[in-house]
Amino acid sequence: MDFSTIKLERHENLALLLLNRPEKLNAFTFLMMEELICAFDLIEEDDTFNAVIISGIGRGFCAGADLSSGKNTFNPSFDNFAVQEDDFRRDSGGILTLRMYKFLKPIIFACNGPAVGIGASMQLPGDIRIASEDARFGFVFNNRGIVPDACSSWFLPKIVGISKALDLTFSGRIIDSKEALDIALISSIHKPENLINDAKKIAQELVEKSAPVSIAITRQMLWRSFGQAAPYEAHVIESKAIDSRGASDDAKEGVNSFLEKRPARFKNLISSDMPDFFPWWEDID
Repeated sequence: MDFSTIKLERHENLALLLLNRPEKLNAFTFLMMEELICAFDLIEEDDTFNAVIISGIGRGFCAGADLSSGKNTFNPSFDNFAVQEDDFRRDSGGILTLRMYKFLKPIIFACNGPAVGIGASMQLPGDIRIASEDARFGFVFNNRGIVPDACSSWFLPKIVGISKALDLTFSGRIIDSKEALDIALISSIHKPENLINDAKKIAQELVEKSAPVSIAITRQMLWRSFGQAAPYEAHVIESKAIDSRGASDDAKEGVNSFLEKRPARFKNLISSDMPDFFPWWEDID
């Protein structure tokens, strides 16, 4: 499928999604949101993809929202693309990150340069976030007279803690990759020329020995545990999942391959073999 603001590449069993507006430092637009969501749908539906890596083309990851509308950039009266609910206008960044949140395969962000505003907040639903040495991150919303977007008021404190999240959002200060690593916003720093290859190695380590259906269920179990009031709720879902997976062909293969000291060959597919109780939640579309 052809896109105008992103590129989708196949690297064996991995999808590589590249933000592709380098002349604008990959500034975010409503069309980019739509194309990213379309790409996530395609990747999720294709059982030959096991994970997705997201990075940017050019010297920046994403410079934030496209400011070509000037002072009216964030004015809802001038937004002809907004998704309108009964009593509010949905934030396009949040629509994107909610799609990532319910995604069924590992998401790895490889931040190749400056990432500010939505460029920083869109990375928060990633399972792994890595960055190049020259990456920069800025949650600059208060500096622009607005507030955090893309559900970052939910994601960011869970990743860096409430005090650091308030520090980053109140001040809007730009942090380098070293500080991002120190506060666990990212998990590793890489040479720019090695970033994508290193991301591919990390992605393969996540998926090469594990069953895709088990990964899909586990991703949702862990991310959604943040909203649970008590561990009993986790116990219920884990019990259902263990019963379902324990009776699957994948479980038999997992045990047999271990006993026979050989790599497992899992055959259950996300497209056709998810358990009956899945999904166990209700989401906003």
